[in-house]
Amino acid sequence: MSIEEYELKEEKDMTLNQIIQLLPKVVKYNLKIIFAGKFIWFLLAAFSFFAFFMFQNAWQREEINEGLIYGILLFPCILLIFYPAVFGIQNDEDSRILEILFGIPDYKYKVWGVRLLMIYVAIFAILIVFSYVAIILLYPVNPLEMSLQLMFPVLFFGNMAFMLSTITRSGNGTAVLMIIIGIALIFVSKMNGMDRSFWNVMLNPFGMPEGFHPMIWESVLIKNRIFLFSASLIWAMIGLLNLQKREKFV
Repeated sequence: MSIEEYELKEEKDMTLNQIIQLLPKVVKYNLKIIFAGKFIWFLLAAFSFFAFFMFQNAWQREEINEGLIYGILLFPCILLIFYPAVFGIQNDEDSRILEILFGIPDYKYKVWGVRLLMIYVAIFAILIVFSYVAIILLYPVNPLEMSLQLMFPVLFFGNMAFMLSTITRSGNGTAVLMIIIGIALIFVSKMNGMDRSFWNVMLNPFGMPEGFHPMIWESVLIKNRIFLFSASLIWAMIGLLNLQKREKFV
């Protein structure tokens, strides 16, 4: 190896070391912005609802199974994604870094791509903790499988909220729209036959209807998860494309 090649290799190694050293600081900084302010109250509210639902079902002596645990966790997990997704753009504005993000070409895509990833990783970790609490207090479940299944509606609602926040450019306005949409979807999910439809956003993967063939149910479940994941990607792409309209944000 020549001296020039050695120096070039050493320079690349130093750059990689600098990236590794910088990465924790970047993650910490972005998490501070994402989860700043009121997220702790949403986390406490999610756990409170989770504990209340567990106590209520235990008190009423409901049949405890994986389907019930999924239903108990569904609302708290949507509550967890609510604040960072709905008020993310507004938090940037409040932190006075919105102008910086839009002043650097294409930087906003990298920032929000990484932030969305960090949000979902953090919520996935929280859901695993909640699943372990359910194991201790109610019923043995697979925490990893339970959390993975819950991430499909989390991605759906989280990316939808992100998309709407880029359209309304208002955290409060997005919150109102998400509440209306959420109530409408809950109402639709209670309609006859929706517990067997793969279009049901609230479909419980652990709650197979009575008399339903397991192979047909598996097919419905796979289609439902593909639908939720595909819709999530569409919401995210529309939201990132809306970030091109710089004049609407700054």
